[in-house]
Amino acid sequence: MPENCMEKPNIVTCTAPVNIAVIKYWGKRNEELILPINSSLSVTLHQDQLKTTTTVATSRSFQEDRIWLNGKEEDISHPRLQSCLREIRRLARKRHNDPSLDSTVFSHKVHICSVNNFPTAAGLASSAAGFACLVYTLARVFGVEGELSGIARQGSGSACRSMYGGFVQWIMGQQGDGKDSLAQQVEPETHWPELRILVLVASAERKPVGSTSGMQTSVQTSCLLKHRAESVVPGRMLEMIEAVRRKDFAAFAELTMKDSNQFHATCLDTYPPIFYLNSVSHQVINLVHRYNQHYGETRVAYTFDAGPNAVIFTLQQHVPEFVQAVQHFFPPETNKGQFVKGLPVNNAALSEELKQAIGFEPTPKGIRYVISTKAGPGPCVVEDHTQHLLGSDGLPKNTE
Repeated sequence: MPENCMEKPNIVTCTAPVNIAVIKYWGKRNEELILPINSSLSVTLHQDQLKTTTTVATSRSFQEDRIWLNGKEEDISHPRLQSCLREIRRLARKRHNDPSLDSTVFSHKVHICSVNNFPTAAGLASSAAGFACLVYTLARVFGVEGELSGIARQGSGSACRSMYGGFVQWIMGQQGDGKDSLAQQVEPETHWPELRILVLVASAERKPVGSTSGMQTSVQTSCLLKHRAESVVPGRMLEMIEAVRRKDFAAFAELTMKDSNQFHATCLDTYPPIFYLNSVSHQVINLVHRYNQHYGETRVAYTFDAGPNAVIFTLQQHVPEFVQAVQHFFPPETNKGQFVKGLPVNNAALSEELKQAIGFEPTPKGIRYVISTKAGPGPCVVEDHTQHLLGSDGLPKNTE
């Protein structure tokens, strides 16, 4: 039978979330399998505000595997992409070891198209959402079910945590083959409805030192990192899980800030040192501590990943005033679009006492905008076929 070059491809589209670690992952014990030197815990952000969308098409008429990221064709031979493709295809063959099935489907080439609705590589965990979405979508295309976080981990470590919604731990595991280094949901996204998250975007530029190379240097040179992994994180993981389960904001907030500070201390303890925070980041840290001090209780927490953007955790009732404080001390450019994106935030007045308690000079344009969000669900399938990023020819619908 002659090959039909215009055979309609099988197309699936899914979305996956960003996650923000409150107990940080930094450092691998195995580079190839991406096995961490410590466990970590994160909050999955809501996809209404931050998500990756991925379409995978497969067809016997495709000549080769291809990938487009944010409108640009990229090299699919990247080892981490290859790991994910290889693992999904291997599982598909293993699970469908049924003589009645057409096994040639598993050798069909794939076209992958992926877009983020947030800046890539700006310290907003784009690789986590990206690889989680890739693995979840490939699994749907090839009919693979069950535990997928171990495959997502081989794309990007933190991607394993984006395979679930709510509050998620990545258990470091002990085995050399990484079979026990998996993500697990601690509580679903519905568990703590009052919790709110604000992403303060100070910069949308690329990081000066990428996470992968930064981690390698830290593992090789930082004594503090070794101490952190062995002596600090195991206890913090237990305390953090307990704080989340009890919805104890003060305990959750303090652990979150201390762990962020210790992560950045290990970056400073790396030789040569790595600086991810900038002067605006330091001002945000001051703002949070002075705000909490003014009220005599911990109402707000910050955490920073490998970049200058602050992620703020607070409870719903404190959001309007804290956003007003951010706007006051980091005044945006006038008439330059929306300062607050995402979940609507009510207006609030700042008291003179609070302004005086915070007491530093405003930094104009220090923060470009704020994304207001909350905890959200894990990856999901997009049922609306008009949302596919690839057309029936298997090529991106729109690559401007």
